[in-house]
Amino acid sequence: MEGTVGEASGGPSIAISLADRRLYLTGSDGEVRSFPVAIGRPGVPIPVGDSTIQRKRRNPTWRPTAHQRRDKPSLPRAVPPGPNNPLGKFALDLGWPAIAIHGTNEPDSVGRRASGGCFRMLPADIETVFAATEVGTPVRVVRDSLGGSVPERAAPPPTPLPARTLPAAVRAVPPAAVRPQPVAAVAASSTPASSMPAAPVAGPPPAPVADPRCATVTAPLRRMICDVPALALLDGRVRGAQERFLAGIADPAARATASYDLIQDERRFHERIAALCWIRAGTEGDPAVAAAAQSCLTTALGRRLSDVTERIAGLRRGMRLAGEP
Repeated sequence: MEGTVGEASGGPSIAISLADRRLYLTGSDGEVRSFPVAIGRPGVPIPVGDSTIQRKRRNPTWRPTAHQRRDKPSLPRAVPPGPNNPLGKFALDLGWPAIAIHGTNEPDSVGRRASGGCFRMLPADIETVFAATEVGTPVRVVRDSLGGSVPERAAPPPTPLPARTLPAAVRAVPPAAVRPQPVAAVAASSTPASSMPAAPVAGPPPAPVADPRCATVTAPLRRMICDVPALALLDGRVRGAQERFLAGIADPAARATASYDLIQDERRFHERIAALCWIRAGTEGDPAVAAAAQSCLTTALGRRLSDVTERIAGLRRGMRLAGEP
C-alpha cells in the first residue's frame, strides 16, 4: 500500500538502534529481521523516540531542505529518480520533518555515521522493508543497543537462530508490539533473492586447512577472517572440504574446472558478505561495529560450510573421481 498516513493494525513494526546502527523489522508473525543502516553524521541531530511511516514513495524525487541548500548552494532544488538520487529507489517518510528511511546511491556509507539525519539502507534491504511495511507502521528510534543481531539477506522466509527473547526496547514498540517469541534471522550466505535451506553436513566437520594468503592479505573481509581464530577455523574447514574434494578428482581438466567454479563461488560469497556484514576498511576501528560484523561473519561462514558441501556433492555427480568406475 502506498499513500498518506493511516493506521496499521496488527502489522509490522520497526525499531532502529543508533548504537547498533541497525534496523530491526518485526513482522506480524513476530519474526525479526535485522539490517544495517547509516545514521546521522557527527554533529547532525538524529531523532529519537516514536513515530510512524507517514508516506511510502517508490522512485522518489529528492528535494534538499532549505538548510541543506544554505550549507551547499550548489545543490539543485530537486533531483529526479535515477542513479544520482541519494534516496535510491524507495523511501519511507517518517513523522519527523525531512526524516526518512530510504535507499542510497552510496552503499559504502551504510553502517556508518554518514547521513544528514535520515536512515540509509542498502538497495536490496530497503526494498524488503518497503514491501513488508504499511503506511502507519510504528517506528521507534533508540540510542541503546538492541542486541546486535546479525544482518540477514533480504528475502524471507528466515531461518531461525537459537531462541532468545527480544530486548525490552524492541518489545515496547507500539502499537504492533513485538510478540515474546524467539528472534528469527537469516544466515547471510546465499544471494538476497534466495531462501534455499542449508543442507545438513553429514559426519564430523572437515579438518581445517589454513589460508596461505593470511601472511600478506589486506582485503578487509579476508583480514578479519585471518585475524580472528574462530573465523579462521570455520573458513579453514571450508577450505579443507574443497581441497580434499579437488585432490580426489582423477582427470586434470575436470579438476581445473571444479577449482575454477569453487574460486568463483568464494569471490561471490566475499562480495555479498562484505556488503551484508558491512565489513570494509575501518570496521575494526569501531568496537561495536567490529563485534557485529564478526557475529554476522560467524553465521555466514557456518552456513557456507553447508553450502560448499552441497556444491561439492553437485559437482561430484557430474565427474569421474579417482577410484570410481
